[in-house]
Amino acid sequence: MQETLARESGTGTALLGSRRVDVCVVGGGLTGLWTAIRAKEQDPSLEVAVLEADVCGSGASGVNGGFAMTWWPKVKTLAKVMGTSDALRMAAASEAAVRDIGDFCRRHGIDAAFQPSGWLWAATNPSQMDSWQATLDDLAVLGAEPFKELSAAEVAEMSGSDQHLGGVFEAGVATVQPAALVRGLRSAAIAAGVHVWEHSPMTGLHRGRQGVTLTTPGGTVLAQRVALATSAWLARFREIRRHLIVLGSDVIATAPVPQLLEGSALPEGLAISDSRRLVHYYRSTDDGRIVFGKGGGRLAFRGRIDREEWSKNSRPADVHAHLTRMYPATANTDITHAWSGPVDYSSDALPFFGRLGGDPRVVYGVGFSGNGVGPSGLGGRIMASLLLGADDEWSNSPMVRKPRMWLPPEPIRYVGGRVVRTALVNKEVAEDDGRRPSRVATLLASLDPTSFVG
Repeated sequence: MQETLARESGTGTALLGSRRVDVCVVGGGLTGLWTAIRAKEQDPSLEVAVLEADVCGSGASGVNGGFAMTWWPKVKTLAKVMGTSDALRMAAASEAAVRDIGDFCRRHGIDAAFQPSGWLWAATNPSQMDSWQATLDDLAVLGAEPFKELSAAEVAEMSGSDQHLGGVFEAGVATVQPAALVRGLRSAAIAAGVHVWEHSPMTGLHRGRQGVTLTTPGGTVLAQRVALATSAWLARFREIRRHLIVLGSDVIATAPVPQLLEGSALPEGLAISDSRRLVHYYRSTDDGRIVFGKGGGRLAFRGRIDREEWSKNSRPADVHAHLTRMYPATANTDITHAWSGPVDYSSDALPFFGRLGGDPRVVYGVGFSGNGVGPSGLGGRIMASLLLGADDEWSNSPMVRKPRMWLPPEPIRYVGGRVVRTALVNKEVAEDDGRRPSRVATLLASLDPTSFVG
């Protein structure tokens, strides 16, 4: 994110004074910007604005691992939520959304290092072997084959490391430089006539007869329709927090290591993740670095997130150790960047959209559960259609829903979450060491509602 901002000239404009617009989107990340762009496309006469607390991309959208993934790994959950026909339709739509990112970048001259090189879903210890088999079986029943099964030798060759013992490959996934993508969408939105006000955190939301008034430190916006797209920060609303748990994900980036990458380790653009619950995800970048992330970081109490505190990676040495296990040649490689970001996990690992308090003037989308880069484009279409009162496939999407499962109230959720997270760590350390986890750790780990792929 720092490097992307350094290449830009000028600074963002904050909201000053009072303004009136037709549509105001709160949140300048991927979902928010896609929403603003799609709303303007549907009705160019609309006055559309975006309010961003910091700068566009400073939240999860700009600091993630850059995997633009599909919903094919989640097809079983999709089918439970909406039936097999809609599950197949939404999974296919998510794959198309990944292609749309590349098409949009080409049309608008956005250099986001979009590379449709696919995703390797791998096992990095014997306990993870065949973690994908249930998904493949479900897909076979539905007549879909987005994955290709690979031998151990093929996985080792593809990943550049024999620490990968098995896996499957999905061709419909891409990688991007996420900060560059967000900033490119910001530029495209401004070019389309969208007002983008950065450094303008929403401090109040009031629904009145004249519209919805949004308050910021510098002024107010009176909007006829509002879209809330602040990702994990939407946990501030009780009706959303019931279905949401916010966890940190920690990421590091190495110094450029062209000599290592030329030796076939981590082919450029390939997305790789393992099959543990506290997932490891990694890729190389177009400037020759390795980006490596680890899920299951800090847990938010009542969904409260301090932006500055949550941006700090509290365990860079631990994350580097896991990278070194996969690629021993990186043991002495300098780590030039380390950061963290909040992930908004829903209770069923799928995003959900709706109208806040049942009010059609205020809509929201949240819960992408670590897989937001690709599906955020679908989220933008859904939110735009809800905002404009359209009666189409997006406003009637089965994603417009509330998850069936509620999460426990605080402080039970926080305390229980810490216990479950500790059990997961202990279980996965034992599995990496070739030991059998304790029964207690296995039982407690099974209570974890978060999931990257399931």
